[in-house]
Amino acid sequence: MCHAAVPADQESPIPMTETVSTPSSGLDRAPARSGLLIGVLVLSAFVMILNETILSVGLRELTVDLRVPTTTVQWLTSGFLLTMAVVIPTTGFLLERFSPREVFLFSLSAFSLGTLVCGVAPGFGLLMTGRVIQACGTAVMLPLLMTTVMRLVPPERRGATMGTITIVIAVAPAIGPTIGGAVLSLGWRWMFWIVLPLAVAALVAGALLLRLAAERRRVPLDVPSVLLSAIGFGGVLFGLSAGGEQAGAEPLVPGWVPIVAGVAALAVFVWRQLRLQRRDRALLDLRPFTHRSFVVALVLTALLFVCLIGAAAILLPLYLQTVLHTSTFVSGLAMLPGGLVLGLLGRPVGALFDKVGGRPLVIPGAAAMAASLGLFAVLGPGSPLVAVIGIHVLMMAGLGLMMTPLFTEALGVLPDHLYSHGSAILSTLQQVAGALGTAMFVSIATLGSHDATASSPDAAGLRAAFVVAGLVGLLAFAGSWLIRRGPMAPSTSEH
Repeated sequence: MCHAAVPADQESPIPMTETVSTPSSGLDRAPARSGLLIGVLVLSAFVMILNETILSVGLRELTVDLRVPTTTVQWLTSGFLLTMAVVIPTTGFLLERFSPREVFLFSLSAFSLGTLVCGVAPGFGLLMTGRVIQACGTAVMLPLLMTTVMRLVPPERRGATMGTITIVIAVAPAIGPTIGGAVLSLGWRWMFWIVLPLAVAALVAGALLLRLAAERRRVPLDVPSVLLSAIGFGGVLFGLSAGGEQAGAEPLVPGWVPIVAGVAALAVFVWRQLRLQRRDRALLDLRPFTHRSFVVALVLTALLFVCLIGAAAILLPLYLQTVLHTSTFVSGLAMLPGGLVLGLLGRPVGALFDKVGGRPLVIPGAAAMAASLGLFAVLGPGSPLVAVIGIHVLMMAGLGLMMTPLFTEALGVLPDHLYSHGSAILSTLQQVAGALGTAMFVSIATLGSHDATASSPDAAGLRAAFVVAGLVGLLAFAGSWLIRRGPMAPSTSEH
């Protein structure tokens, strides 16, 4: 199916899109500035993604200060991820309809506003509102970053460049608990007051430096698709989280009701996109799913983020604080070595991917991830802190071997006109997986605790959650053998 406007010499009885052309000296002829442009996007995204998990070490303090249970407070993280999952499907439309500069300015403006709202929030309601506004801005940045890299960087160098993006997508949420733990001694509001000037500085820098030429298409926004996406992802995540939040009490609505409604809405959403994409009007073009390597990498990426966000960024700080009784600062500091390992592996793994392909990297990475999650399940109240740090480093090393190859493998097999939609699908599944992992593991930890009505899960509940996380890791290891052999060709395209 062609993804272009109707030629000027042909009449179209029903004009559905209008192409707005810009000079051809834009993206493809700006190698001298490509490093600077990508650098601006990477630094901006780093500040924004940091906020996914910066509150994770503060769950216990927020539970007390805001007077709400842990399963409600965790929505400050899972709600952030869920909002991103709802907004990201629209970014394929946004990146075609608006210029990269316009998308960037909207993204940073929304994030800065949300950060300000969080900083002044007097209670949980307004704090949650601020997190949603933050997430709306963050959601747009990820596909913009990935799409820009795919258009600016030649195929033989994409692995190394995607390694840099790994620092944003993986390291930022990984070190979020460390920064949050260090700042929390000043009060949880400082986690936002420190980020706000950084966000404003990134906004100013982008406004001055970001000049990317791109072809734009005046595609109409399909509002029913947006609503179906929101109902679908929202229903599934709400139903899953409600199971843990309503533990020990008679629920007003059974948890399976919103889950079934969400799955039904997603089914209708997919059906509608398949119909709309025949006329190039889909909110989210699903043709990337016709590429086998994209599907395999997408599934493994989803499993990876279930473990990264749900287990490493949420369960582990809860274990450190409620079972080992460490302070928020110490628990955050304990997670720093793993975050640094993940960041240091980004570019070397990307460069290695360019030479040997994804399979030799993803298989041992998945094995390390599964092994580390299994080791977390045997920890108890008497486990030494150094053992926890060592297992966390092993897990982050495994994720580092997987993440860059999976991102590059997924997008590298797509034709140019599907980059924006492929990156939107990839980013959506990342956030859904992170939110699912958070909701699922917190619910399991709560239900598995000896006192399921307590404000925080105990050692037994956390062990049960880590066991389930280990099973997810084993599933990822089994799937890693499906990764394609060999490095990517200079012009890869599967049909």
